[in-house]
Amino acid sequence: MKRSRAVSLGILGAAAFGLAACQQEEQTDAAAFPDEASCVAAAAQSGWFTREDCAATFAEAQALHAETAPRYESRELCEQEHGAGNCGGDTVAGSGGGGSIFMPLLAGYLIGQALGGGRAMAQPVVPKAGGGYATPTGGTQLSRLNSTGKMGTAAFAKGPTTVGQPPMTRAAVASRGGFGGSAATRSVGG
Repeated sequence: MKRSRAVSLGILGAAAFGLAACQQEEQTDAAAFPDEASCVAAAAQSGWFTREDCAATFAEAQALHAETAPRYESRELCEQEHGAGNCGGDTVAGSGGGGSIFMPLLAGYLIGQALGGGRAMAQPVVPKAGGGYATPTGGTQLSRLNSTGKMGTAAFAKGPTTVGQPPMTRAAVASRGGFGGSAATRSVGG
């Protein structure tokens, strides 16, 4: 009798976790822009972000980009993942030394409305080879900038710090299937 009760409780617990995993991610208002000026131009029509939010989130996105952008051992490898002409040398002090490190250029940024009010959220985006854009981890991919819509709040999760870490090698990129290889494309509406 005790055993069947334990099994029943175990199945009930597993079902509860299974249902929790099926719940959809919380959505928030989001917009993608190539630069601060584009955000400021759209602020008057948005209703949920201001010119001041544009300035603050653009500065935050620039800082996050410097801290979390993927870093590669060669320009060729970076351009393989982000497109020709879309990579530059790492200019962040203390980023490893002893050789050149390359990272994708900042292509734009996401601004999102924090749930429950509060300040706006920011996330940098970098170009992808073949078109489109992605957050530094590749976890959120966009087809275009200058767009608004709903997006999952996970798109605004800060990526791991890459400053001072060894740059990605060709073998490391191949083992993960390329930049953002396992990420799903998420569009920010139209």
